[in-house]
Amino acid sequence: MSISESIDQAKKELSSDEQILVSAFKLEKVYKKYKTIIWGAVIILLVFFAGKTVVNAMNEATLQKANEAFLTLQANPEDSQALQTLKDTNPTLFELFSFAQAVKKNDANALAPLSQSKNEVIADSSKYAQKVLANESTDSVLYKEMALLESAYLAIKAGDAKQARTQLESIDERSSIGLFASLLKHSIIKVK
Repeated sequence: MSISESIDQAKKELSSDEQILVSAFKLEKVYKKYKTIIWGAVIILLVFFAGKTVVNAMNEATLQKANEAFLTLQANPEDSQALQTLKDTNPTLFELFSFAQAVKKNDANALAPLSQSKNEVIADSSKYAQKVLANESTDSVLYKEMALLESAYLAIKAGDAKQARTQLESIDERSSIGLFASLLKHSIIKVK
């Protein structure tokens, strides 16, 4: 290797080292200028992820308490402490459990507050069950065809065959209760 080649190689190495130093100085200059913003962003990210972890842990603990209370209530539905725990930790599951117990016991009084629930499924189901227990006709979104069948049955009992036929014709023959509607239509024919 000649001296000129060695000098050229040294120049290249110095040039690349010089570029690295220039980049380092530029980076340091940017860091000094935006130091508070950079550290603020790092702190915000750390707080965000730590907070998210804490919130998830709290939600998991609440869910675990609700599940334990629900399992206790399945074994002993009269456990007042488990009922209160379920009501405090998971109000929707509490309403669902209360609905199931009220229907199981045919308790229209227990269904009354559930019919005012914010949960549309529980409210509609409670209104329907309450009216069925009282032998009254009702409108229902979830049990539309069952409500029509019930209304037709009550109309038949009251002797109003025309209204019963109208109710029964509103039920689709292909539905799961189409056969029952057809049987009731035939019973109207026999009544005449």
